[in-house]
Amino acid sequence: MRIQRIVLLPILLLVIMISCQEKKDYSQAISDGSYFHLAQNQITEVIIHDIFSPPVAARIYSYASLAGYEVAAATDPNHYASLMGQLNGSEPISIPVPANIYPPLASLAAYYHVGTALIFSEEKMNAHRDSIFEVLREKGIPDEVFDASVAYGQEIGEQIKDYSKKDNYHQSRSFPKYTVTNEPGTWQPTPPAYMEAIEPHWNKIRTFVLDSAAQFKISPPPAFSSEPNSDFYKRALEVYESQLAANEEQIAIAQFWDCNPYKMNVKGHVMFATKKITPGGHWMGIASIASKAANKDWKGTIEAFALTAISLNEAFIACWDEKYRSRTIRPETYINQHIDENWVPLLQTPPFPEHTSGHSVASTAASYTLAQLFGDELHIVDSTEVAYGLPIREFDSFSQAASEAAISRFYGGIHYLPAIDEGVKQGKQVGEWVWKTISTRPERVASN
Repeated sequence: MRIQRIVLLPILLLVIMISCQEKKDYSQAISDGSYFHLAQNQITEVIIHDIFSPPVAARIYSYASLAGYEVAAATDPNHYASLMGQLNGSEPISIPVPANIYPPLASLAAYYHVGTALIFSEEKMNAHRDSIFEVLREKGIPDEVFDASVAYGQEIGEQIKDYSKKDNYHQSRSFPKYTVTNEPGTWQPTPPAYMEAIEPHWNKIRTFVLDSAAQFKISPPPAFSSEPNSDFYKRALEVYESQLAANEEQIAIAQFWDCNPYKMNVKGHVMFATKKITPGGHWMGIASIASKAANKDWKGTIEAFALTAISLNEAFIACWDEKYRSRTIRPETYINQHIDENWVPLLQTPPFPEHTSGHSVASTAASYTLAQLFGDELHIVDSTEVAYGLPIREFDSFSQAASEAAISRFYGGIHYLPAIDEGVKQGKQVGEWVWKTISTRPERVASN
């Protein structure tokens, strides 16, 4: 018996060491947030493939990220407060947290579950999820823990899906299309595709945080006039002359922030489309870059995704409310009619009214939120557009990036300066309101 004990003791120690090593590997399987970056990259690719408009893309990012975040809040309530119950029309989630789950896997499952439900190409999301899950199963996560985690994440995801179904989006799919009129100064479809106006009823989508789509009304555009001494004419002339005198840096800025999800290209008698990231997708990419630079774990990463997406969503609702209130004519149309019939903007004009600039509102709101999370002066190496053939640009702060995104629309010839200036004001008001009204910090929620 003594010999057996001497032989068995090293074996027992070896088993314990292996078990501990497996537990260590499993506990670190998703802790750094890297798989969340991969999941967001995939949903961005599918949004591009399915050609969702900027407002709709922001909605998709919001609900998917919210689902992932709610798992973080439920499993770590001492550090993260649930947003459900704080957001308009939401109820607190009361699903008990199972004892045998791995929280980051559950969060990832919730993200995929909701994100997949909101896009068209479900097979692309499912294939990506399955490939990621296959890798994670090899990390040593026990099958019972893996399955319980995915089931819990999907259960949370179902709650978020139910919440999303009440935001009036599906009803808005049957609302009437925008009617183009001959009223002077109002928006007209622009070349080369002369597409119909996108999302004219977006102000009827339920907001997450804003009291209403019109909560932050800004100054309207200058009164329309075709007279050369009028303010409107002078604003159009600014756009025209600026592009004629544009330098290489201004052109590079315009192209970097183009973010046109559906551009029609004309080569002789051939017309073909190219698809790119949306403005919101660009800022979700920046949120990912910032999370990596700040070494955020999975909870900090999904928190940044959720708050950035919600800020973008509110920004587009506020912006689209003004766009279809003022219905302002685009520079391309005005300049062709009153200044130079052969003029073509550097960037292709997007298919919706001009005032305010969506880039200005969304970029300012997102940058404000990211600055609260990471501090404004975070050096950003923005590689978001590399996949679309554009070089890296670097910024010393989120606000610097947002300012460049805003003015890029003037350099590109698709916005007058008032739309940019007022858009920045509106975006800051939206960002400040989001940060003031909701919080992921339990102590702030408790004090409200």
